[in-house]
Amino acid sequence: MSKSTPLMLVLGHAASGKSLWAEGEAERLGGPLTYVATAEGRDGEMHARIAAHAARRGPEWTLVEEPFDMVRACAGRTGSVLVDCATMWLTNLMLRDADWSAAAGAWMRAMADAPGRFVVVSNDVGGGVTPDNALARAFQQAQGTLNQRLAAAADRVVLVTAGLPQRLK
Repeated sequence: MSKSTPLMLVLGHAASGKSLWAEGEAERLGGPLTYVATAEGRDGEMHARIAAHAARRGPEWTLVEEPFDMVRACAGRTGSVLVDCATMWLTNLMLRDADWSAAAGAWMRAMADAPGRFVVVSNDVGGGVTPDNALARAFQQAQGTLNQRLAAAADRVVLVTAGLPQRLK
């Protein structure tokens, strides 16, 4: 990433408080606030999670719902842009058997070229056991690779555990 367009990666496990912490950080960065939502409401539980995230954001946030095309969602954005989350985006692409690696490269270039500041939320899925099926193992490997690529491009990387940020980079 260029120094004029900083990228912060916010990692954490499920229910770690990473999204809430990242929202506060994006607000602290200031400027117009854009929330790029990558989740698709595929069931009742996911619809409830999406609604809970939306309820805690105020009207000052512009919502962009984009489960696949992060270049379209991020290119040219100004202010503070929160992408929540890279994990759901990766899941969406893998379920389509799409080339997520090339798409990730294009997404990172779009963020680097945009004038805004980006906060990307992602799950750390490598801390548990090795999954027992090929699809889950492929996802775990892809998520680890995506997180490494995002972390390498990021100016700052934070791990959130129990709502507490730990600066990694």
